[in-house]
Amino acid sequence: MDHRNHSSVTEFILSGLTELPELQLSLFFLFLGNYVVTVVGNLGMTVLIGLSSHLHTPMYCFLSSLSFIDVCQSTIITPRMLVNFVKEKNTISYPECMTQLYFFIVFAIAECHMLAVMVYDHYAAICNPLLYNVIMSYHICFRLTVGVYILGIIGSTIHTGYMLKLFFFKTNVVNHYFCDLFPLLEPSSSSIYIHELLVLGLSTFNILTPALTIFASYIFIISSILHIRSTEGRSKAFSTCSSHISAVIIFYGSAAFVPQPSNASSMDQGKVSSVFYTTVVPVLNLMIYSVRNKDVKFALKKILESRVCS
Repeated sequence: MDHRNHSSVTEFILSGLTELPELQLSLFFLFLGNYVVTVVGNLGMTVLIGLSSHLHTPMYCFLSSLSFIDVCQSTIITPRMLVNFVKEKNTISYPECMTQLYFFIVFAIAECHMLAVMVYDHYAAICNPLLYNVIMSYHICFRLTVGVYILGIIGSTIHTGYMLKLFFFKTNVVNHYFCDLFPLLEPSSSSIYIHELLVLGLSTFNILTPALTIFASYIFIISSILHIRSTEGRSKAFSTCSSHISAVIIFYGSAAFVPQPSNASSMDQGKVSSVFYTTVVPVLNLMIYSVRNKDVKFALKKILESRVCS
């Protein structure tokens, strides 16, 4: 049988989050509110960092990039999901699906490495304070930030490139609410063995490597903090790292439940995990780095006071 006559999928049908029509409207407003908070809050964070001179440090430069990644990640997924809540049939064209997959992977990989870059900044500040300005110069910060996005683009290009080679002539139903990697492999009629090996290899590099970097860095950081004699100094050092530790736990905790192909129950569980890291994590990151951050609250207060006085 000629595959070319049966693999020309023009659209996919997304199963969505739920098949219960009575929940569609409630979920629409829930995720709409979440999306508005994510976009306004994270863009506000980026603008605040840009306007506040005392936040022009490597740590807040990386935080600004993390906020940008969260906005992009949420924008790639949520608007399309909101449209599907009010449509009778959840369909997405093949080109749109591959585009969504591509940018989703770009920013998912970028966030993994950005969290590792942020812990490197903490490591330099706590373990090598005298050399901090040399280690984390403007040029180095810029290169690290650009490198994060380059890794995301390379990884996503490889994944999406192989995905474009797969055939879909048995079914075009995707058991998910957006075009994610494993849910797209499930309905494929082609052998996915090579792609699974590819996913394993790239995941080891893009997930495990940053995770090990973060873990090793915190071993050195904690060791250095314990050698600080003053209680105030130790408290300040721990406070500097607490927000990042919370963000890492939340991100990698949700990523631990990524669904595996050819497992329906795992796919359903993966929907919950995906909702968490595509819509909830961006909001939690915003709360962690704003509500719990004295520098951000001080900068916001100062800007508001200057606007009132003017």
